[in-house]
Amino acid sequence: MARLAFYATLKSPRHPVPSGEREMARNLFQALEGRGHEIALVSEFRSLEKRGDARAQAALIKDATQEAGRLIAAGNLAAWVTYHSYYKAPDLIGPAVCDALNLPYLAIEATRASKRLGGPWDRFEHYAAGACDRADVLFHVTARDAVALRRHLRSGQKLVPLAPFLARTDLPEQARPDGPTILLVGMMREGDKLASYKIAARVLRRLPPGNWQVEIAGDGPARPQVQAAMSPLGDRVRFLGQLDRGGLDLAYRRACAFLWPGVNEAFGMVYLEAQAAGVPVIAENRDGVRDVVAPDGLCPVGDEQAVADRLQALLNDPVHRAARVRAARERIAARHLLGGARDTLWSALSPLIPEAT
Repeated sequence: MARLAFYATLKSPRHPVPSGEREMARNLFQALEGRGHEIALVSEFRSLEKRGDARAQAALIKDATQEAGRLIAAGNLAAWVTYHSYYKAPDLIGPAVCDALNLPYLAIEATRASKRLGGPWDRFEHYAAGACDRADVLFHVTARDAVALRRHLRSGQKLVPLAPFLARTDLPEQARPDGPTILLVGMMREGDKLASYKIAARVLRRLPPGNWQVEIAGDGPARPQVQAAMSPLGDRVRFLGQLDRGGLDLAYRRACAFLWPGVNEAFGMVYLEAQAAGVPVIAENRDGVRDVVAPDGLCPVGDEQAVADRLQALLNDPVHRAARVRAARERIAARHLLGGARDTLWSALSPLIPEAT
């Protein structure tokens, strides 16, 4: 039995704050299990530096060097898998450990951002690019990421598509909404999440009168701004707060439609969860989002009336909605479940581990 290192640069699977990033890290860890090998979360070191602060980056590099030294001294690894190395949170540990111990290095959702060279994240982008160069296998989860990776692919290096996936082998219970409930799910924080909430609020104000209701699952420091954006809708809106897994599953089952514009989403686990439950998604046609949402759920970016019209069709046309429900669940079953992800990961990993069979 081989012992494999797993490491997430941005959010450990054990991070206390829920997010799609943490969910994907947990899903990957689970996908790597089940093939007779030990998967070890070898470090919870977080390399994130959000401000472009050279001193903060230097301090993180120093701490990472110590962490790498600890892991090199411990040894007992057959391969290393890193999730989500990028210019704000590069893998400062894995390549050094792999070089010292002569290990295969696999990178999942590693990205290159050459436009960051020469700027405040120059040093960190060099580390992120170096991690890509060191990888024996690069798994890309969106078509956008593959473009930059392919340009720099070296001889013998593999670039493998890995669709974002749910940590389950079957579909959940299908949603059976009692009425026209529209669901939004997202953390409430400044920046892209708040921008999505504000777009959604404007879209909802375009809907004609009716008995539709809105449920919002999520919480965070920008909750007052979200509430202010939604206030013109009055008592149509119900804030559910931050839900655990059981509560979120119940929210999906009550929903007739799922609305989330998706400003700068890497891909969005909530889109997968909604579609798996048979809740048709309406989103803007953005990079990343289009990798996980069917074309009939995508609207032109900035065309809020088109989003409202698609939403209205789901609320008022049961035949159309039923077709969207079937298509959504079929799409998830075919592309975005645990079994397929596990097969993809191990088809690349097994040849690199002598003990693997």
